[in-house]
Parts: sequence; C-alpha cells; structure tokens
Amino acid sequence: MKVILIENVPSLGKAGDLVPVAPGYGRNYLIPKKLALEASPANIQLLERQKQLFLQKAGNEKQRALEMAAQIDSLPCTLSRPVGDSEKLFGSITSLDLQKFLSEKGFSLDRRKIHLPAPIKMLGSFMIPIKLHPEVVAKLKVEVVPAPPAKEKS
Repeated sequence: MKVILIENVPSLGKAGDLVPVAPGYGRNYLIPKKLALEASPANIQLLERQKQLFLQKAGNEKQRALEMAAQIDSLPCTLSRPVGDSEKLFGSITSLDLQKFLSEKGFSLDRRKIHLPAPIKMLGSFMIPIKLHPEVVAKLKVEVVPAPPAKEKS
C-alpha cells in the first residue's frame, strides 16, 4: 500500500512524500491519525497541487526553529541541587527538569526533543542538544551548582 504523508513521520519521511507501507500500518495507524492519505489517483493529483504549500510550511517551520535555536543557545541555564561528598548530586537532573526550565522561559517543547543520554548526577557545565527540527539542533548550556545548605530547625 502506498500513502502520501501529511505530517513528518520520523521513521518514514517528510510531509508530501509518497511512501510504501504495510497495509495494516497505513489503514490502522497513519490514516486514522491524519498522518497520511491513501495514494489514490485523485489524492496524487491533489498532492501535486499541494506540494508548494508543503514546501512553504516546511520552510516556515525551519525558520521558526532557527529563531528558537538562537534564543536557546544564548539562554543561561543554572540549576542548583543539594550535593553530598565528592560533588555528587542527591537525585539527578533529567530532561523533564530541563523542559520545566525552558517552559518557565517561554519555550514550549516536548521533553523527547531534549537529547540527554543519561541523567546529570555531577556538578559542572554540560552542553545539551535539543532537536527542534530535523535540520536544526540547539545547544543549551546547563550549569549545575550546589544548592545553599538548608537551615536546620531547632
């Protein structure tokens, strides 16, 4: 079965591509979720007319991603966590923590776009890649510092 992709699908291709897929995958997943159309002759003609709109939409998305990447690259990110001996953190910093930081700064991102290979468990500086678009990757500089000691209650 051949389908025309309406949205970018990471494992298949970009919006506007004509791709072969398993019939069940096309009928039960891609078409109901509005990710693709069945490649009928009428839909293929429609694709040719819509190709310019797809290209324009992709260009706009890339431009927005480039602008967002420039803002994220210049954004200082300092996170403080309590530490124990040998500068190890109590707990860790995950992509969810970074997503919360970015949302506080006005960026709406899915945490799966933040490529953190493993949670951060040490003090120091880290460059975290954030994939905003298939062709645009921002680098967030994260500085992990020790939290001030909590005052003991007496």
